[in-house]
Amino acid sequence: MDSPFRSVSLILFFITTITLSTLAVAQSSTIGVQYISRLLDIQDRERAPPSVQLAAAYAVLQRLLPSHYSAFQFRIISKKQCGGEYCFILRNHPSSYIRGTPEIVISGVTGVEVLAGLHWYLRYWCGSHISWDKTGGVQVASMPKLGSFPRVQDAGVFVKRPIPLNYYQNAVTSSYTFAWWDWKRWEKEIDWMALQGINLPLAFTGQETIWQKVFQKFNISNSDLDDFFGGPGFLAWSRMSNLHGWGGPLPQSWLDQQLVLQKKILVRMYELGMNPVLPAFSGNVPAALQNVFPSAKITQLGNWFSVKSDPRWCCTYLLDATDPLFIEIGRAFIEQQLKEYGRTSHIYNCDTFDENTPPVDSPEYISSLGAAIYSGMQSGDSDAVWLMQGWLFSYDPFWRPPQMKALLHSVPLGKLVVLDLFAEVKPIWSTSKQFYGVPYIWCMLHNFAGNIEMYGILDSIAFGPVEARTSENTTMVGVGMSMEGIEQNPVVYDLMSEMAFQHENVDVKAWINQYSVRRYGRSVPAIQDAWNVLYHTVYNCTDGATDKNRDVIVAFPDVDPSIISVTEGKYQNYGKPVSKKAVLKSETSSYDHPHLWYSTSEVIRALELFIASGNELSASNTYRYDLIDLTRQALAKYANELFLNILEAYQLNDAHGVFQLSRRFLELVEDMDGLLACHDGFLLGPWLESAKQLAQNEEQEKQYEWNARTQITMWFDNTQEEASLLRDYGNKYWSGLLRDYYGPRAAIYFKYMIESLESGDGFRLKDWRREWIKLTNYWQNGRNVYPVESNGDALITSQWLYNKYLQGTGVFDH
Repeated sequence: MDSPFRSVSLILFFITTITLSTLAVAQSSTIGVQYISRLLDIQDRERAPPSVQLAAAYAVLQRLLPSHYSAFQFRIISKKQCGGEYCFILRNHPSSYIRGTPEIVISGVTGVEVLAGLHWYLRYWCGSHISWDKTGGVQVASMPKLGSFPRVQDAGVFVKRPIPLNYYQNAVTSSYTFAWWDWKRWEKEIDWMALQGINLPLAFTGQETIWQKVFQKFNISNSDLDDFFGGPGFLAWSRMSNLHGWGGPLPQSWLDQQLVLQKKILVRMYELGMNPVLPAFSGNVPAALQNVFPSAKITQLGNWFSVKSDPRWCCTYLLDATDPLFIEIGRAFIEQQLKEYGRTSHIYNCDTFDENTPPVDSPEYISSLGAAIYSGMQSGDSDAVWLMQGWLFSYDPFWRPPQMKALLHSVPLGKLVVLDLFAEVKPIWSTSKQFYGVPYIWCMLHNFAGNIEMYGILDSIAFGPVEARTSENTTMVGVGMSMEGIEQNPVVYDLMSEMAFQHENVDVKAWINQYSVRRYGRSVPAIQDAWNVLYHTVYNCTDGATDKNRDVIVAFPDVDPSIISVTEGKYQNYGKPVSKKAVLKSETSSYDHPHLWYSTSEVIRALELFIASGNELSASNTYRYDLIDLTRQALAKYANELFLNILEAYQLNDAHGVFQLSRRFLELVEDMDGLLACHDGFLLGPWLESAKQLAQNEEQEKQYEWNARTQITMWFDNTQEEASLLRDYGNKYWSGLLRDYYGPRAAIYFKYMIESLESGDGFRLKDWRREWIKLTNYWQNGRNVYPVESNGDALITSQWLYNKYLQGTGVFDH
C-alpha cells in the first residue's frame, strides 16, 4: 500500500512550490567570482572525465536507493549548456512510458551537480529525506513504486548555483567527529556531501604521514616527531600549533593507515568532481628543528589553555614566515602531497594565526608574513590559492582594520579566499567592506565541539547568504558549513545545504512545513504545529550568544555553591520569563550559566504534540531521533532549574531540601541515560568502539580509547586539585556517559554540599575538585564496554519521562 504521502494534492503542493522558486534564476557572477575565475577554469579543465564522474554518481545511487536504481538516468553536460554556470537539470525520460526504462533524467555539470539534482528530486517530488545515520538516516518510505515516479514539468526543471563554491568542514571537525572513521564511514559521508551539492570539502586526513616524510628531508627523525604530533583525538589542535604531544605519540601503524585512508578519500572526491582542499604549511614546527637550524627564526608560542604551562604539551614552536626556511618547508610539503596523491585542486588551507596572536602588530610585518605564507604554497604549486578561516578576525581583538587589511592584501587578488566562518551570527563581510575586496565564502558555524543541543537560527540561514551575495560590490564566492561537529540538528543542515542552490530568501515557515513531511514521510498536522513552535523557539536564537552547551548535567559548575546568587533573570520571549539566572557574587571564579533563549513552556508544548503523534510516527527512525532529542532538550533545561533550586535550598541552610532535590537530580540523570539509550544516535559505545577498532594491539587500543574518553570529558591536562581549562568543552549527551560519569560527578558535589550544611563548615571546594578529578582520571583510563546498539522504546520512555518530570511540576512557566 502506498504511503500517506502519496496524496495528489500534497504532491502538487511540493511540485508547484519548488518549480516556481527554481525557475527564477539569477545571474551568479559576482566581483569575487571574477577574481577566482582562473582557479575555476583550471579546476574545470582538470576534472575527472565525464565517464568517471557518471560511474561514481551511479555508485552513490546504488548505495542510496538500490531498489530504485533503474528509475534514473544521469548525464554530464557542459557549463555552456548551463549558461556558463554550474547547474543541474531534471527532465522526464522520453521513453518513460515503456516498462523497464528510466523515468527521470538528471543532468549536471559535474557528478556533484547530478547527485544534488537527484537529492532535489527526491526531496521535492518524492517527499524523501536524507540525514546522517545517527540523526535518523534516510527516509524513503514515501518513495513511489517503479513506473509511477512523479513527472516534472514538460520543459524540465533548470537549477543554477547562484554562487560556484560550496564549502564543507572546519579544521577541528577532523577531531571532534572524524577522528575514528574508517573508509566505510567516510564513503557514506562523501555520498552525503555530493547529495548536498558540496564541491569544496577539506581533506585533512593523513597529513601527519606527509609531514613525517617532509621533515625527514630536513634531518628531523621520526622519534623527534613523537613529541610533535598530538594523539589521534587531538590532531586538529596539534596541526594548528595549539599543543603538541598531548595524547601521543602516534604509532607508525596509525600514520600508515591514515595515509591509505586519505588516498581513498581523495580518489572518491575527485571521481565525483569535487575539489578537495589540502593543507599547507602554517609555520608549525617540531622543537628539534631549532637544533638542526640554530639560526632560523623560530619562536615559542605562549600557553594555550594548559593548566600549568606544562612543556610536555604546551607552548609550541613557530617558524617565522619571513625566514627563507619557511618557503623551503612550504614547498616541500606541497610537493610531497603532489607526489603521494598525484594531483591537486590548487586550493590549500592554512591558518597560521588561528588562536595564536602574531608577535608584532605592525601592518608591514603582517603583510610580509602573509606574502611569505603564500609564497610557500606557490613555490610548490604555481596555481595555488590560499583558503583561510576568518575565525581570527572575530576571535582576537588584535585584528583591527589596519592589521586585517595588511594580511588580506598581502596576497595577489584572487589568490586568497576567506571563510566568513561564523556569518550566521557574527558576519565579518558586512563590517569589513566585504573583506576589503577579497573573495570570501559565507559560512554557517552553528556547532561547537560536537555538543548536542537543539539550537539554530533558521531565519539567518534563509536570508543571510542571499543578502551577502546580492549586496553592493559583493566579493562573495560561495556558501559553506563550518561546524566543529556534525550529526546533530539535521534541520539546520538540511536548510543550509539548500542555500547552495537558492537564489532568493527562503520562506522558512513554508519550508519547515515541507520539512516535517519529508522528514517523517507523511503529513501529520500536530507534528507540523510542533515544528512551527520549534522554528520560533529553539531554532530562533537571536541573542548573538555563542552556543557552547553549558547545561549543568554535562558542564557541572566548579564553584563554591555559596557564591552563586540565584536571581530571577527576566529573559523575555513571547512576553514570558523563561529562566532563573545564576549570577556569581564573586568574579574570581567562573561559572558559565546555561544558554536559554526561548520560552520553555512553548517547547514543552511542542513535545506534547510530538508525543501525541507517536501512534502515527513511532515506526519512523527520524521521528524517534527527534522525539528523544526534544525530550532530552526539555529535561536538560529542567535539570538546570532543578540545580538552581538545590542552590537556593543550600543557601537557606536547608539540608533536607538539598538532599531531596539532589536525589531527584541524580534520578533524572539516570532516567535521561535510559532515554538516550533508545536511539543509536545518542550512544557512547560507538565512539569508543570505533576508536579501539583502529588499534593494531592492546597498547594502541588503550591509547586510542583514552584519547576518545578524554576529549569528551576533561579534554586537556589537569592537576590533582585543578581541572582542565577546557573541561567539558566537548561534552556529549550520550547514554553511558550520563550514567557513569556525569551522574557520579554531580553526586560528589551534592555530597559535599550536604556535609557542609551538616557540619556547619564551608563548602570544601578543594576536596570536591580532588575527588571529581580522581573520578575523571579513573573514567578516562577505564576499559568498560558500552552498547553500540540502542535498546528501549523511544515513545514509551519519552511519555513516561514527560509525565514524571515535566507535567505539572511548576518548575517551568507552563
